[in-house]
Amino acid sequence: MLKDWLRELRYTLLQGSVEEEVNEVIYDSRKAAPGAVFVCMAGTRVDSHDFIPQVLAAGVRVLVVERPVAVPENITVIQVGQGREALALLSAARFEYPAKKLMMIGITGTKGKTTTAHMVRAILEASGKRTGIIGTNGVSFGEEHYPTVNTTPESYSLHQYFARMVEAGCKCCVMEVSSQALKMYRVAGLHFDYSVFTNISPDHIGPDEHASFEEYLYYKKQIFVQSGFALIDMDDGHVEEITRDIPCPWEGFGIDNIAQYQAENIHYVSEPDFVGLEFTIKDSGAKQAASANDVYSRIPVRVNIPGRFNVSNALAASAVCLKAGVSQAALCHALEHLCLDGRMEIVYTSEEFCVIVDYAHNAVSMESLLSTLREYHPKRLVCVFGCGGNRSKDRRYSMGEIAGKMADFSIITADNSRYEKVEDIMGDIRGSIEKTGGKFIEIPDRRDAITYSIHHAQTGDMIAIIGKGHEDYQEIQGVRYPFLDRAVVQEAVSGLPKKEAGKHI
Repeated sequence: MLKDWLRELRYTLLQGSVEEEVNEVIYDSRKAAPGAVFVCMAGTRVDSHDFIPQVLAAGVRVLVVERPVAVPENITVIQVGQGREALALLSAARFEYPAKKLMMIGITGTKGKTTTAHMVRAILEASGKRTGIIGTNGVSFGEEHYPTVNTTPESYSLHQYFARMVEAGCKCCVMEVSSQALKMYRVAGLHFDYSVFTNISPDHIGPDEHASFEEYLYYKKQIFVQSGFALIDMDDGHVEEITRDIPCPWEGFGIDNIAQYQAENIHYVSEPDFVGLEFTIKDSGAKQAASANDVYSRIPVRVNIPGRFNVSNALAASAVCLKAGVSQAALCHALEHLCLDGRMEIVYTSEEFCVIVDYAHNAVSMESLLSTLREYHPKRLVCVFGCGGNRSKDRRYSMGEIAGKMADFSIITADNSRYEKVEDIMGDIRGSIEKTGGKFIEIPDRRDAITYSIHHAQTGDMIAIIGKGHEDYQEIQGVRYPFLDRAVVQEAVSGLPKKEAGKHI
């Protein structure tokens, strides 16, 4: 009954009755049907109040509105302050509050959300807790996987996924929480048992996003309002602003600055069957005892993905999982046997060479990736990349320049060309590499380019195939064709002489 769905909602009944029988919540007028509650929202481009006549004609008898509307007396009209917030709260009620049946872990920050979330899930699953995950790579639980458009889906979809997780026997859910999700009320009403704030830097500032860095930070910090406990990166340059006036208890993690959970003795490891990191997590116990060495707990860990920034990601994941009561044994096992799709993913390694697939698709992430791989002192650092079509040409120029300066050899190829010609995109990249004097070749077909990099690999090479990561398609002229970098690598490796056979990760 409608009144049961309204328990957590602040509203004004303008007309009608809350005794209406209802069975669905909708915000898309095309899904209108008898028994549905239609939630109206005034957006920047579309105002769904304009579709009220259509939904009434389809049999809808309950409207949730942001402003008074003129409709027949037999229609129930409920006014709220924010339609998006109402959608989130009604969706939770419609699915019988599934998030309350899960241990909820929310992860926010500019960088590292996806990797940290997958690490958390791996650790929780290693401890015997079936865990669902929601984020950039989609929604997954058990054997189920659903692609998503946004890092954090719309609230109705979120609660639908939570309900499916509960039905599948999940006990936990870890999810990436974007600033847009917090701003647009997609996670309104959710309580996170634990939240993680990885870092913050200027991003997502512009039309349809955030007006300023201050607004961006404000919405990122809103996750603390909905959290029982928070873990925060103490190495971030904005840590004072992040931690100011936090409304929930919190602790820090860090590498350089003193924190509750600290990484020490960091080593880069490159072995025939393991490329990654080793370090020690120092858990200093209660804050007031941080100076007493005898309260320290030291946990040696190995993480099978490269990069200093992944020390921070692994530390963040470890901190929240230790706080949640996960055993050290489960933690160590999970980090050593990680499998993260398209995020510094080592898909092949042998005594001859190593192949990594990564999502790096802009200059900042490309530079970070290549500088990280340099720490492993490869004989040659080979980079296979392209750039997306119908996007800023500045990205092509800057990525070409970075490849020319930082890679020993580059293979320019296709990415998602969309409605542009691959040759035109490659030409823009070529010009930037030529200015640096860097060595390169051009192979327009991405499959051929990947195969070439592997069949012409030299002993000691580290091959980075970047730009698409977890994506399982190539978009050409409006059509998405199946394509997964990892699978192409495996095909190419299968054709190598036996002496070069290595380990598929």
